[in-house]
Amino acid sequence: MSHTLERLLARARRGCWVLALIGATAATNTQAQTTLRVNQTDHPLDEFAVGALRVALEFMDGDYELAISDDPITQTRAIERLESDQMDVMWLSSNQEVESRLRPIRFPLLKGLLGYRVFIINPDRQADMSRVTDITDLKALTFGQGAGWPDIAILEANGLEVITTSKYDNLFYMVEGGRFDAFPRGVLEPWTELAARPDLPLAVEERLVLVYPLPFYLFVSKENAALAQAIHAGLDRALESGRYDEYFFQHPMIEDALTRSNLAGRRAFPLENPTLTEATPRSREAYWLDMERLRERSD
Repeated sequence: MSHTLERLLARARRGCWVLALIGATAATNTQAQTTLRVNQTDHPLDEFAVGALRVALEFMDGDYELAISDDPITQTRAIERLESDQMDVMWLSSNQEVESRLRPIRFPLLKGLLGYRVFIINPDRQADMSRVTDITDLKALTFGQGAGWPDIAILEANGLEVITTSKYDNLFYMVEGGRFDAFPRGVLEPWTELAARPDLPLAVEERLVLVYPLPFYLFVSKENAALAQAIHAGLDRALESGRYDEYFFQHPMIEDALTRSNLAGRRAFPLENPTLTEATPRSREAYWLDMERLRERSD
């Protein structure tokens, strides 16, 4: 073989090696730029969920980044965006209906805190509430809810009487006027709601809390099983390392809710939630708030 031909072949081999290197680098760069599209409105739970997702990303294999839009969309529209591949991840309280449409990542981001329900009441009723000691006393009360709310099925399945109205704002006037005894609210909600209605003489009841499993999950589309598995693995690793509990208990929204509600000092009434699927990870104790462990933390 001539020296000229040898040089040409060597140059070609070097060229192939360079092309292979460029191809490998491009593949690496593509992996490093995996983008998850989410939408964050001004609701406090959106900010919390995005923070929880960022914690998961710290422990996930591969490099991910978030692309955050801030469109003021409804929950219904967000579900539609996820189904049509206009978004990659969203979050909401789970039930059988939503799990039939989307793929849940069964890690309860709020440790079930949305299912801890304290009451907005007319403060004149506090003495009556203080005499509630058992389920029989609880069943003698009436509870207000918005028409169509999923909590109605939960309360009624546990033998509690529910009075509904089609207008959310009416609930505050109805409880103030004695149309029902108590307006159950997630422990994150009532103080903000009362601050927005300073003209109404309402208060947060001081002693009682309803507790039912109500997971707040991240969701992806039905087709995106690999992403769901990756995020779930990241969340589990964050929990095992202590990083997730650090984020949860130090988050200002959670800290404020636990402190203002004196949740650990309340009498808890556990209720069943028939709206959940069988796949809800109820047996994973580390996933959920527990009243006894909460009391230990507060001591």
